[in-house]
Amino acid sequence: MIRYPETWRGLRAVLAHDWLTGMRGGERVIELLGDGFPDAPIATLVYSPEAVSARINAHPVIASPLQRLPAAHRVYRFFLPLLPWAAGRLRLPPCDLVLSTSHCVAKGFRAPPGAKHLCYCFTPMRYAWGFHAEYFGRNPAARLALAPLLGGLRRWDRRTAARVDRFVTLSEHVRDRIRRFYGREAEVVYPPVDTAFFTPGSPPPDAGSYDLIVSALVPYKRIDLAVRAYAGTGFPLRIVGVGSEMGRLRRLAGPSVEWLGWRSDEDIRTLYRGCRCLVFPGEEDFGIVPVEAQACGRPVVAYGRGGACESVVEGVSGVFFADQTEISLLAAVERCAAVEWDAEAIRRNAERFRVQAFVDGIARAVDATLNGAD
Repeated sequence: MIRYPETWRGLRAVLAHDWLTGMRGGERVIELLGDGFPDAPIATLVYSPEAVSARINAHPVIASPLQRLPAAHRVYRFFLPLLPWAAGRLRLPPCDLVLSTSHCVAKGFRAPPGAKHLCYCFTPMRYAWGFHAEYFGRNPAARLALAPLLGGLRRWDRRTAARVDRFVTLSEHVRDRIRRFYGREAEVVYPPVDTAFFTPGSPPPDAGSYDLIVSALVPYKRIDLAVRAYAGTGFPLRIVGVGSEMGRLRRLAGPSVEWLGWRSDEDIRTLYRGCRCLVFPGEEDFGIVPVEAQACGRPVVAYGRGGACESVVEGVSGVFFADQTEISLLAAVERCAAVEWDAEAIRRNAERFRVQAFVDGIARAVDATLNGAD
């Protein structure tokens, strides 16, 4: 049972989120905050009721003018130049607090007069501040054509950071990014991981016979690195996930790579419990998956940059590799395989990220925002 502050009961709050078109990590956060503010409306750019949970659908939703476009919930990403305009047209009802969860434009929603704005910032807008190749490809002509648009988005993103009274973010890695891009400070409250569900349990009969990846199959996740590395080892690698890279990755893979597609949380928990290690080859802002695997008592082999450096403890719950090369990755996998891991110690490390710790951190940030604390 999650304990929410009693003070939230009498607080008029509006929740805000970039878009409600699926259930990913960000939507799990807004779902959890919605449980704490059950009467709060949720403001968003576009909304697809069938794509989100009943817990989210229980809230009134305030959508931007983009919602009126045909098939808006499927094509909104093609309207990137219009997103700041749409964010500026949202009118939020009177409230005491706007609590936004943002990786794109929700932090730019205007709070009504007299309201405070607390932003849980997953990251400054990735499209604008970097990661151009991951989102738009490596074609130099395309990047040149997009330069004016991206420059405008950066200026808007920096300018609207002033609308936020207080920033909270999910890792020291992103805290530094907020400082550099916005010139603002942020408190770190690590995102919630359901450590009550992801537990060591009983290992399946094939425990230790495979390594595991759980990921969206998109370019910046660098699943290609692991696929190429394991193609030459013959050791089984199981991959859970779907995405735009599926076809290309299958062509790179050897016979030891098994593609499992989408799986339920129950299936993924069983796979965590049985894997020799979880492989995490990309640079992430935080990364929920490595914590879920650790909550199940399994070690992680992770690229030594980004949020994984804050959730994985070298030699206690996993090992890092320094370079995104096949040689560096495989050397780390070999080091991991040679260790006799303490599943209880790995589990204890994951418990730092339990759901109650997140709620308590946000509660402190809400109090500080309303009281004007530095």
